[in-house]
Amino acid sequence: MGKRKSTAKPPPKKRMDKLDTVFSCPFCNHGTSVDCRIDMKNLIGEASCRICQESFSTTVTGTKFSHNRYSEWIDECERVNNLEDEDA
Repeated sequence: MGKRKSTAKPPPKKRMDKLDTVFSCPFCNHGTSVDCRIDMKNLIGEASCRICQESFSTTVTGTKFSHNRYSEWIDECERVNNLEDEDA
């Protein structure tokens, strides 16, 4: 005679943590002052600081997450700073 199969519980589902939508400004270093907005109708993503009024806008390609707009802004700031260092 065979044994009955045990009813094993499935493993619990892993929860994904929510991604940030508010970031610190690379110019004024004020925490949680940069808001990222995406206009899917016009395919434009914008990151702007509420304190120092600096802003960055780019076209939306593929992904529609706000942390991508912020990281593109940081990358562009670093690229411009490196160009200025080479010219000096």
